[in-house]
Amino acid sequence: MAIQNIKIIGRIISLLKIFKLKNVKSVLKKLFPFITPNNNINKIYAKLAHLGLIGLICVTILKFNYQPNMHQNQQAKLELFENNLLHLKRIAQVDWQRCYHIKKTITIIDQFNPKMKSQLKLRIAEEIYEMSYKYGNLDVELICATITHETAHSWNPNIVSPAEAIGLMQILPITGAFLAKEEGIPYYKIETILHDPILNIRLGCRYLSSLVKAYQIDGGLAAYNGGERRAERWVKNGRAEGILHEETAIYVPSILKIYEEYREMSI
Repeated sequence: MAIQNIKIIGRIISLLKIFKLKNVKSVLKKLFPFITPNNNINKIYAKLAHLGLIGLICVTILKFNYQPNMHQNQQAKLELFENNLLHLKRIAQVDWQRCYHIKKTITIIDQFNPKMKSQLKLRIAEEIYEMSYKYGNLDVELICATITHETAHSWNPNIVSPAEAIGLMQILPITGAFLAKEEGIPYYKIETILHDPILNIRLGCRYLSSLVKAYQIDGGLAAYNGGERRAERWVKNGRAEGILHEETAIYVPSILKIYEEYREMSI
Protein backbone atom coordinates (compact mmCIF):
# COMPACT_ATOMS: atom_id res chain seq x y z
CA MET A 1 0.00 0.00 0.00
CA ALA A 2 2.85 2.39 0.86
CA ILE A 3 4.52 1.74 -2.50
CA GLN A 4 1.23 2.32 -4.33
CA ASN A 5 0.73 5.60 -2.47
CA ILE A 6 4.24 6.70 -3.40
CA LYS A 7 3.51 5.94 -7.06
CA ILE A 8 0.25 7.87 -6.90
CA ILE A 9 1.98 10.83 -5.29
CA GLY A 10 4.61 10.76 -8.01
CA ARG A 11 1.98 10.75 -10.72
CA ILE A 12 0.07 13.58 -9.05
CA ILE A 13 3.19 15.71 -8.74
CA SER A 14 4.19 15.10 -12.35
CA LEU A 15 0.71 16.08 -13.56
CA LEU A 16 0.30 19.10 -11.32
CA LYS A 17 3.69 20.48 -12.28
CA ILE A 18 2.12 21.24 -15.62
CA PHE A 19 -0.25 23.66 -13.95
CA LYS A 20 2.38 25.76 -12.16
CA LEU A 21 1.81 28.34 -14.86
CA LYS A 22 0.24 31.79 -14.93
CA ASN A 23 -2.64 31.20 -17.32
CA VAL A 24 -4.55 28.62 -19.32
CA LYS A 25 -2.91 29.55 -22.62
CA SER A 26 0.44 28.70 -21.11
CA VAL A 27 -1.01 25.38 -19.99
CA LEU A 28 -2.11 24.67 -23.54
CA LYS A 29 1.35 25.45 -24.86
CA LYS A 30 2.84 23.17 -22.23
CA LEU A 31 0.43 20.32 -22.96
CA PHE A 32 0.52 20.65 -26.74
CA PRO A 33 4.01 21.49 -28.03
CA PHE A 34 2.80 21.26 -31.64
CA ILE A 35 0.97 24.56 -31.10
CA THR A 36 3.22 27.38 -32.31
CA PRO A 37 2.56 31.11 -32.74
CA ASN A 38 1.78 30.38 -36.40
CA ASN A 39 -1.04 28.02 -35.39
CA ASN A 40 -2.93 30.98 -33.87
CA ILE A 41 -3.11 29.96 -30.21
CA ASN A 42 -5.95 32.41 -29.60
CA LYS A 43 -8.23 30.65 -32.09
CA ILE A 44 -7.37 27.21 -30.75
CA TYR A 45 -7.90 28.40 -27.17
CA ALA A 46 -11.25 29.93 -28.14
CA LYS A 47 -12.29 26.66 -29.75
CA LEU A 48 -11.40 24.65 -26.67
CA ALA A 49 -13.04 27.15 -24.36
CA HIS A 50 -16.18 27.04 -26.47
CA LEU A 51 -16.35 23.27 -26.05
CA GLY A 52 -16.22 23.71 -22.30
CA LEU A 53 -13.14 21.56 -21.95
CA ILE A 54 -11.08 24.24 -20.28
CA GLY A 55 -13.67 24.54 -17.54
CA LEU A 56 -13.80 20.76 -17.18
CA ILE A 57 -10.07 20.52 -16.66
CA CYS A 58 -9.96 23.45 -14.23
CA VAL A 59 -12.80 22.04 -12.14
CA THR A 60 -11.06 18.68 -12.03
CA ILE A 61 -7.85 20.31 -10.79
CA LEU A 62 -9.66 22.28 -8.09
CA LYS A 63 -11.47 19.19 -6.84
CA PHE A 64 -8.34 17.08 -6.78
CA ASN A 65 -7.37 16.57 -3.13
CA TYR A 66 -4.94 13.96 -1.85
CA GLN A 67 -6.41 12.00 1.06
CA PRO A 68 -3.98 9.37 2.47
CA ASN A 69 -6.69 7.05 3.79
CA MET A 70 -8.78 6.86 0.63
CA HIS A 71 -6.66 5.02 -1.93
CA GLN A 72 -9.51 4.00 -4.27
CA ASN A 73 -10.89 7.52 -4.31
CA GLN A 74 -7.43 8.87 -5.09
CA GLN A 75 -7.02 6.46 -7.97
CA ALA A 76 -10.42 7.28 -9.45
CA LYS A 77 -9.79 11.03 -9.31
CA LEU A 78 -6.35 10.61 -10.81
CA GLU A 79 -7.67 8.53 -13.68
CA LEU A 80 -10.43 11.06 -14.32
CA PHE A 81 -7.86 13.83 -14.34
CA GLU A 82 -5.61 12.00 -16.79
CA ASN A 83 -8.52 11.05 -19.07
CA ASN A 84 -9.61 14.68 -19.22
CA LEU A 85 -6.11 15.72 -20.21
CA LEU A 86 -5.94 13.08 -22.94
CA HIS A 87 -9.36 14.07 -24.26
CA LEU A 88 -8.35 17.72 -24.39
CA LYS A 89 -5.15 16.84 -26.19
CA ARG A 90 -7.02 14.79 -28.81
CA ILE A 91 -9.46 17.65 -29.45
CA ALA A 92 -6.60 20.11 -29.87
CA GLN A 93 -4.82 17.71 -32.23
CA VAL A 94 -7.91 17.40 -34.45
CA ASP A 95 -8.32 21.18 -34.51
CA TRP A 96 -4.65 21.59 -35.44
CA GLN A 97 -4.99 19.08 -38.31
CA ARG A 98 -8.06 20.91 -39.60
CA CYS A 99 -6.23 24.27 -39.54
CA TYR A 100 -3.20 22.72 -41.24
CA HIS A 101 -5.18 21.19 -44.12
CA ILE A 102 -7.26 24.32 -44.66
CA LYS A 103 -4.08 26.39 -44.86
CA LYS A 104 -2.55 23.83 -47.24
CA THR A 105 -5.57 23.97 -49.55
CA ILE A 106 -5.53 27.77 -49.60
CA THR A 107 -1.82 27.64 -50.49
CA ILE A 108 -2.65 25.36 -53.43
CA ILE A 109 -5.48 27.64 -54.61
CA ASP A 110 -3.13 30.62 -54.45
CA GLN A 111 -0.76 28.88 -56.87
CA PHE A 112 -3.40 28.78 -59.60
CA ASN A 113 -6.06 31.38 -58.75
CA PRO A 114 -4.53 34.05 -56.49
CA LYS A 115 -7.29 36.52 -57.42
CA MET A 116 -10.02 34.39 -55.88
CA LYS A 117 -11.61 36.23 -52.96
CA SER A 118 -10.21 35.24 -49.56
CA GLN A 119 -13.63 34.39 -48.14
CA LEU A 120 -14.35 32.02 -51.03
CA LYS A 121 -10.94 30.39 -50.69
CA LEU A 122 -11.65 29.72 -47.04
CA ARG A 123 -15.11 28.28 -47.73
CA ILE A 124 -13.72 26.00 -50.45
CA ALA A 125 -10.85 24.86 -48.22
CA GLU A 126 -13.24 24.16 -45.35
CA GLU A 127 -15.58 22.16 -47.61
CA ILE A 128 -12.69 20.07 -48.96
CA TYR A 129 -11.59 19.28 -45.41
CA GLU A 130 -15.16 18.37 -44.41
CA MET A 131 -15.45 16.03 -47.40
CA SER A 132 -12.16 14.33 -46.51
CA TYR A 133 -13.54 13.83 -43.01
CA LYS A 134 -16.88 12.54 -44.30
CA TYR A 135 -15.40 10.16 -46.85
CA GLY A 136 -12.59 8.11 -45.36
CA ASN A 137 -11.26 7.02 -48.77
CA LEU A 138 -10.65 10.61 -49.90
CA ASP A 139 -8.03 12.85 -48.38
CA VAL A 140 -7.51 16.57 -48.88
CA GLU A 141 -4.58 16.04 -51.23
CA LEU A 142 -6.51 13.70 -53.56
CA ILE A 143 -9.47 16.07 -53.77
CA CYS A 144 -7.16 19.02 -54.47
CA ALA A 145 -5.23 17.04 -57.12
CA THR A 146 -8.48 16.13 -58.86
CA ILE A 147 -9.66 19.75 -58.90
CA THR A 148 -6.28 21.01 -60.12
CA HIS A 149 -6.34 18.66 -63.11
CA GLU A 150 -10.08 18.94 -63.81
CA THR A 151 -9.89 22.74 -64.01
CA ALA A 152 -6.75 22.68 -66.19
CA HIS A 153 -4.73 24.12 -63.30
CA SER A 154 -7.02 27.15 -63.00
CA TRP A 155 -9.19 26.47 -59.91
CA ASN A 156 -11.87 28.52 -61.67
CA PRO A 157 -15.25 27.72 -60.03
CA ASN A 158 -17.12 28.76 -63.19
CA ILE A 159 -15.15 26.78 -65.73
CA VAL A 160 -17.19 24.87 -68.32
CA SER A 161 -15.60 22.26 -70.56
CA PRO A 162 -16.39 21.71 -74.28
CA ALA A 163 -18.37 18.66 -73.10
CA GLU A 164 -20.38 20.99 -70.81
CA ALA A 165 -18.92 19.64 -67.56
CA ILE A 166 -19.23 22.38 -64.94
CA GLY A 167 -17.25 23.73 -62.01
CA LEU A 168 -14.28 22.74 -59.90
CA MET A 169 -14.92 19.01 -60.17
CA GLN A 170 -16.23 19.17 -63.74
CA ILE A 171 -19.60 17.50 -63.28
CA LEU A 172 -21.92 16.90 -66.23
CA PRO A 173 -25.48 18.20 -65.68
CA ILE A 174 -27.00 14.71 -66.06
CA THR A 175 -24.62 13.31 -63.44
CA GLY A 176 -25.14 16.35 -61.23
CA ALA A 177 -28.92 15.89 -61.28
CA PHE A 178 -28.56 12.31 -60.07
CA LEU A 179 -26.04 13.28 -57.36
CA ALA A 180 -28.13 16.23 -56.16
CA LYS A 181 -31.09 13.91 -55.69
CA GLU A 182 -28.92 11.43 -53.77
CA GLU A 183 -27.53 14.25 -51.63
CA GLY A 184 -31.00 15.69 -50.99
CA ILE A 185 -30.23 19.06 -52.58
CA PRO A 186 -33.32 20.68 -54.16
CA TYR A 187 -32.81 22.65 -57.36
CA TYR A 188 -34.66 24.40 -60.17
CA LYS A 189 -31.77 24.33 -62.65
CA ILE A 190 -28.94 21.86 -62.02
CA GLU A 191 -26.50 24.24 -63.67
CA THR A 192 -27.07 26.70 -60.81
CA ILE A 193 -26.10 24.03 -58.29
CA LEU A 194 -22.99 23.02 -60.24
CA HIS A 195 -21.78 26.61 -60.51
CA ASP A 196 -21.84 26.84 -56.71
CA PRO A 197 -18.30 25.74 -55.79
CA ILE A 198 -19.29 24.40 -52.38
CA LEU A 199 -22.10 22.23 -53.73
CA ASN A 200 -19.98 21.24 -56.71
CA ILE A 201 -17.28 19.91 -54.37
CA ARG A 202 -19.89 18.17 -52.24
CA LEU A 203 -21.43 16.36 -55.20
CA GLY A 204 -18.09 15.62 -56.84
CA CYS A 205 -16.66 14.09 -53.69
CA ARG A 206 -19.76 11.97 -53.18
CA TYR A 207 -19.34 10.60 -56.70
CA LEU A 208 -15.56 10.15 -56.52
CA SER A 209 -15.75 8.43 -53.14
CA SER A 210 -18.25 5.86 -54.44
CA LEU A 211 -15.97 5.13 -57.41
CA VAL A 212 -12.83 4.83 -55.30
CA LYS A 213 -14.71 2.47 -53.00
CA ALA A 214 -15.61 0.28 -55.97
CA TYR A 215 -12.35 0.40 -57.96
CA GLN A 216 -9.62 1.79 -55.62
CA ILE A 217 -7.96 5.14 -56.26
CA ASP A 218 -6.63 4.64 -59.79
CA GLY A 219 -9.71 2.76 -60.93
CA GLY A 220 -11.96 5.35 -59.30
CA LEU A 221 -10.21 8.15 -61.16
CA ALA A 222 -10.52 6.18 -64.40
CA ALA A 223 -14.26 5.77 -63.81
CA TYR A 224 -14.63 9.46 -62.89
CA ASN A 225 -13.15 10.45 -66.24
CA GLY A 226 -14.11 7.69 -68.64
CA GLY A 227 -17.06 5.88 -67.10
CA GLU A 228 -17.47 2.85 -64.88
CA ARG A 229 -17.76 0.19 -67.58
CA ARG A 230 -14.26 0.62 -68.96
CA ALA A 231 -12.77 1.28 -65.54
CA GLU A 232 -14.24 -1.96 -64.21
CA ARG A 233 -12.87 -3.92 -67.18
CA TRP A 234 -9.49 -2.22 -66.78
CA VAL A 235 -9.25 -3.17 -63.10
CA LYS A 236 -10.42 -6.75 -63.70
CA ASN A 237 -7.77 -7.19 -66.40
CA GLY A 238 -4.91 -6.11 -64.18
CA ARG A 239 -4.85 -2.53 -65.52
CA ALA A 240 -3.77 -3.74 -68.93
CA GLU A 241 -2.95 -1.22 -71.64
CA GLY A 242 -5.38 -0.54 -74.44
CA ILE A 243 -8.60 -0.79 -72.40
CA LEU A 244 -8.98 2.81 -71.26
CA HIS A 245 -9.65 5.65 -73.65
CA GLU A 246 -6.49 7.59 -74.53
CA GLU A 247 -7.67 10.62 -72.54
CA THR A 248 -8.35 8.50 -69.45
CA ALA A 249 -5.02 6.69 -69.79
CA ILE A 250 -3.32 10.11 -69.50
CA TYR A 251 -5.78 11.45 -66.92
CA VAL A 252 -5.15 8.83 -64.23
CA PRO A 253 -1.32 9.09 -63.93
CA SER A 254 -1.51 12.87 -64.27
CA ILE A 255 -3.72 13.17 -61.19
CA LEU A 256 -1.71 10.58 -59.28
CA LYS A 257 1.45 12.60 -59.95
CA ILE A 258 -0.17 15.81 -58.64
CA TYR A 259 -1.55 13.82 -55.69
CA GLU A 260 1.93 12.65 -54.74
CA GLU A 261 3.28 16.20 -55.03
CA TYR A 262 0.58 17.50 -52.69
CA ARG A 263 1.19 14.69 -50.19
CA GLU A 264 4.89 15.63 -50.04
CA MET A 265 4.11 19.35 -49.90
CA SER A 266 4.86 21.06 -46.59
CA ILE A 267 3.70 24.49 -45.46
